[in-house]
Amino acid sequence: MLKKEVFMYHIVASDLDGTLLSPDHSLSDYTHEILQKLTRQGINFVFATGRHHIDVARMRNKLDIDAYMITSNGARVHDTAGNLIFAYNLDQDIARDLYELQYSSETILTQVYRNDEWYLSRDSEKESAYVRESGFRYQLYQPGGLDTDGISKVFFTSDDHEALTVLEQAIAARWGDRVNVSFSLPTCLEVMAGGVSKGHALDEVARRLGMTLQDCIAFGDGMNDKEMLSMAGKGCIMSNAHQRLIDVLPALEIIGSNADDAVPHYLQKLFSV
Repeated sequence: MLKKEVFMYHIVASDLDGTLLSPDHSLSDYTHEILQKLTRQGINFVFATGRHHIDVARMRNKLDIDAYMITSNGARVHDTAGNLIFAYNLDQDIARDLYELQYSSETILTQVYRNDEWYLSRDSEKESAYVRESGFRYQLYQPGGLDTDGISKVFFTSDDHEALTVLEQAIAARWGDRVNVSFSLPTCLEVMAGGVSKGHALDEVARRLGMTLQDCIAFGDGMNDKEMLSMAGKGCIMSNAHQRLIDVLPALEIIGSNADDAVPHYLQKLFSV
């Protein structure tokens, strides 16, 4: 059975936060070891995340593996050499309005990925801690002072999930299929251009490798993983996943938690590495 699985999946795509990374957002030594063995065996590994490509590239370099990067939930794809091969931006009128939508909110923080840069509506201790951990620094913006071209995504973070749910509904009602709006975490609502998803980006990667989505196995925990998990030859959901994801994809296998390195353990058994 394991040999059949090895031949069946030649591409492994994994989300990061809540999936491949530990709860403290780090890569365990065991994960590092398994990914290196996997890629040496000729399996194509793909990071598939909402994170910025600058941040993910640093992680990939630390791992010292060849891997494609799907970032900003599919709005950007870079090849193993770091070349940009796929990019979709938010329409400029939508980006402009999203900049202002919650700018004055004291409970919802607006964040923007524009080309190689990261912007915030105000300083945040949580994001400052992330800067210290990752080395990827943000800048503050003001509505009217930030260009609207090259926007891979605008996202909103808050501890008030209900407020973000109301915002999700308002954005979807206002712009319809011109946007893809989804939760990556209960505290993070993300807005990309319509048609952008990790699943469609993974399809592009598979095509470039001379394969199809049926050659892919994917792992995720958030609603921004829904398309990727449903489109891949096999999708695996983390046990710590959002309940909404489990509910909309009831046929998919639920594996262990990111706290227990469930993804590398699954890969170790599947590929006998």
